[in-house]
This record gives sequence, C-alpha cells and structure tokens, in this order.
Amino acid sequence: MLLASYDVTNQKATVMSIPRDTMVNVNWDVKKINSVYNMNGGGDKGIKALYQEISQLVGFEPDYQVVVEWEAVGEIVDAMGGVYFDVPRDMDYEDPYQDLSIHIKKGYQKLNGEQAMGVIRFRDGVNGYSNGDIGRIETQQAFLKTVAAQMLTVSNLGKVGDFVKIFQQYVNTALSHGNPAWL
Repeated sequence: MLLASYDVTNQKATVMSIPRDTMVNVNWDVKKINSVYNMNGGGDKGIKALYQEISQLVGFEPDYQVVVEWEAVGEIVDAMGGVYFDVPRDMDYEDPYQDLSIHIKKGYQKLNGEQAMGVIRFRDGVNGYSNGDIGRIETQQAFLKTVAAQMLTVSNLGKVGDFVKIFQQYVNTALSHGNPAWL
C-alpha cells in the first residue's frame, strides 16, 4: 500500500509505503492494515474504512484512491519492451495456492512483465528478506522508481497510447478522468 501526496505549488510528489502487516485497532482477529478493505465488504465501504485507519496512522485522511491490479505492472513492463533492474537477491519461491512461481537470479538484468511481477511480489522462501516486509517494500520502491525513469525515456513516448489502455483496464480510481493525466 502506497500513500502519496502531491504539493501542487512546489510540483513535488511524496510517496510513503505502508507495510501490509501494520497493526490497526479493529474489532476482528487479524489486526493488519491489509485486512481492513475486505473485512468492511470492499467497494466504497471498504475504501472509507481504509481511509479512516490510514488517518489514524498518518494524521490525515486521503482525498482519493487509485487501486492498481497486480497485472498492470507486468503489462506496462511488457509494453515498454522490458525493464533493466538490479535484482537485490536470488528469488526462489513456490506457492501453488496462488499459482505463483518465482525464480529470478540476483543482479542487473532486463526483466519481462512476468519476471517484474515476481520481483515485486517476492517476500518469502528459503532466501526471503531478513527484514521481512520492509525488504520487500525497499525492492518495490526501487523497482517503481526504475520503471518510472525508463518509462519517461524518448523510446517510450510512442507507447503512451498503450500505457493509457493498460491504465484503463487495470486501474480503478476516484480521481476524475483529467486528474491522472494532469498528475
């Protein structure tokens, strides 16, 4: 979960990760931030409850949400023709319940969409992060910065239409249609 703020005057964005296991004061057994949306029925009711819990953590309630399906990352990476990224560790993980199989070697390499998805989803396994979800968050942040930098290159300018189609398919937001393009 990422919490972003945008300073319109200074044209500066700030993004903060909220670890999925962050403890929240709720009336059910699994007291983690990642349970709030579903335990409140999802949809608008789930988002409203999540806003309230986030405000308890950071001192303000978000104005809007942008829900990005996992698949969007892989689709964007494939639309870009791959992303060069320095994978911080060997990543080996199998989860048949999620139909998830991650096998990526450490080092600088060009990742396709499926590999990119593996990098941002990896957290467990025999070689998981020693600092748990914080290690995963650090990798996710580094990866997203890399994708943003590579997306804004001249070679990707002609692919804006592809990026817009992916956004429309995999992103749900309360922002008006003009806001995402402006931001």
